[in-house]
Amino acid sequence: MARMRRRSTATTNTTLFLTVLISLLAFLAFVPVFAPLPSLAFRNPPPPPPPHHRHRHNNVNGRKFEIEDDMFRKDGEPFRIIGGDLHYFRILPQHWEDRLLRAKALGLNTIQTYVPWNLHEPKPGKLVFSGIADLVSFLKLCQKLDLLVMLRPGPYICAEWDLGGFPAWLLAKKPALKLRSSDRAYLQLVERWWGVLLPKIAPLLYDIGGPIVMVQIENEFGSYGDDKEYLHHLVTLARAHLGKDIILYTTDGGTRETLMKGTIRGDAVFAAVDFSTGAEPWPIFKLQKQFNAPGKSPPLSSEFYTGWLTHWGEKIAKTDADFTASYLEKILSQNGSAVLYMAHGGTNFGFYNGANTGNSESDYQPDLTSYDYDAPIKESGDVDNPKFKAIRRVVEKFSPASLPSVLPDNEKAGFGPIQLQKTALLFDLLDMLDPADVVESENPLSMESVGQMFGFLLYVSEFGGKDYGSSLLISKVHDRAQVFISCPTEDNSGRPTYVGTIERWSNRALSLPNFRCGSNISLFVLVENMGRVNYGPYMFDEKGILSSVYLGGKVLRGWKMIPVPFHNLNEVPKISPILEIAYSGLIKASARKKLEHNAGNITKEPAFYVGRFSIDKVNQVKDTYLSFSGWGKGIVFVNEFNLGRFWPSFGPQCNLYVPAPILRHGENLVVIFELESPNSELVIHSVNQPDFTCGSSKSNVLQL
Repeated sequence: MARMRRRSTATTNTTLFLTVLISLLAFLAFVPVFAPLPSLAFRNPPPPPPPHHRHRHNNVNGRKFEIEDDMFRKDGEPFRIIGGDLHYFRILPQHWEDRLLRAKALGLNTIQTYVPWNLHEPKPGKLVFSGIADLVSFLKLCQKLDLLVMLRPGPYICAEWDLGGFPAWLLAKKPALKLRSSDRAYLQLVERWWGVLLPKIAPLLYDIGGPIVMVQIENEFGSYGDDKEYLHHLVTLARAHLGKDIILYTTDGGTRETLMKGTIRGDAVFAAVDFSTGAEPWPIFKLQKQFNAPGKSPPLSSEFYTGWLTHWGEKIAKTDADFTASYLEKILSQNGSAVLYMAHGGTNFGFYNGANTGNSESDYQPDLTSYDYDAPIKESGDVDNPKFKAIRRVVEKFSPASLPSVLPDNEKAGFGPIQLQKTALLFDLLDMLDPADVVESENPLSMESVGQMFGFLLYVSEFGGKDYGSSLLISKVHDRAQVFISCPTEDNSGRPTYVGTIERWSNRALSLPNFRCGSNISLFVLVENMGRVNYGPYMFDEKGILSSVYLGGKVLRGWKMIPVPFHNLNEVPKISPILEIAYSGLIKASARKKLEHNAGNITKEPAFYVGRFSIDKVNQVKDTYLSFSGWGKGIVFVNEFNLGRFWPSFGPQCNLYVPAPILRHGENLVVIFELESPNSELVIHSVNQPDFTCGSSKSNVLQL
């Protein structure tokens, strides 16, 4: 979505470690393995697929979706798109139909969705099209429910999604790729990806019986660059795989500058627009016509904003229901078309949330786990709210048929307090690693360089106390680093001592405590990737320590990089879970010491906490929320599903949505990796409603 309106504001998986961690914590985990790509040495942009790879599309029973006389026509009849964005990758597959039915009840006839490359190819050549990544099943479900589809395959999607949908392994290529350009090496990878993706969707085009009526080229490119060769190459690729009849379209902000840069003139590609809710639409639609061929410019706002996104540390974004509905009516009342962004937001499960920047790379703004977006269909699917009702009233005025009945909100459950137990300290697991699993380098390496695409990477070095000063400076860390030091001769038997935190957005030098150590002092820097930038000039967002580390003004050399293995949303663990928890003899033996929790002794040492709760009856398995009141910052797994990040101390999100399909009748397991300080009672609560009132809430992005 458009961001120009934004406020100014190694190489191998750690097998032994993983095995122990699975045994201790009973959840699935693995370290992505980075593999080199084939040589990309060629002189010209890659050609389109050879003719025998191209699809021959035969029209089915006169089906046709086209543009004529400045209007959309479906099977020869005038057609108005009243659509909405609903992203399959932000909704569990078991809930797809429920959310689509609610979209139909809102009065929508079209679903628009992105396709995130990184979800489907998390590692080079490793393709995933199952589970939450089962795009074809989602499209067929849209067809079953008589919903048309506008598909946005990127390769760049923005979407408040990690790296704008690009796979993070693109950042590890040397020489560095130039994303979103006619860079030859980049284009070859795009062709390889679209060579897999587009043949999967080709049988689902509308003219041959499927639901797909339009396919977008790139995404708001006019807000980024003006490389027309790149855009034309994407069109050539799309036509080669999808044929000449499908409507290809671009989406750009409704200004002359963005449309000049992002559109492809002529009738080959339809130019749609987006603009702020509150802007007068028809002057922008008049401008839109200048960038389409005569008779080929039906007025379409392909992103009509129903709400807005929220970053950590901000107040939750809200837009007024009647205000939003009134501007939608201005479009529909004069036969315009619109796609609600979002109709239903969903959730940034796992590590896939995106981020933005302000005027500099260090003005870093990561997105919440929730992607509720203040949309008419809430994160949990609720529709009993003023915005849904207001928009539905407007749509109903212009709908040629009566709207479907509205489904009642799904019942939520609160399963009460969940008692947890500390099962392992992160640093106690380090001596279980095989040295072969550790990447060593003279200087720190980025996460991508060692194959750790998401989550956490631990950097370890050592220094002699007499040789260095006490000031620690890491000028470039992405995104958040917790610093610890230890001395084996100290009274704590070398237990790492927390020194402080270095944050990308408020970087400062740390003063290390004076240790009288008979041996070298160990330095531990645990870096968290909080989500890659998905929009703007700083999108090439590598993670980890990206600069030299200075101690007392001297460069500290000799580093070990230790991946901390957690699985992401679309990754299938290689080892089955062993559901043993803290009380087992295995855990006590592995931990080598009794893990005690003393609420008065807060060390800010990262640790794992495990708890169980039971659901007694099958009909009690319902959506819930986990409340992290009193906890610090971390990630949580429920029945081995990576639910996402929590950070109630920073806010505004207090509770994380837990869809019912994650839960099960009987015993349910919660595993928390807490980076800082747990709740003093080691308790979380299962509650029946969201809460966005936590933290400092330093600013308010959008309040209309």
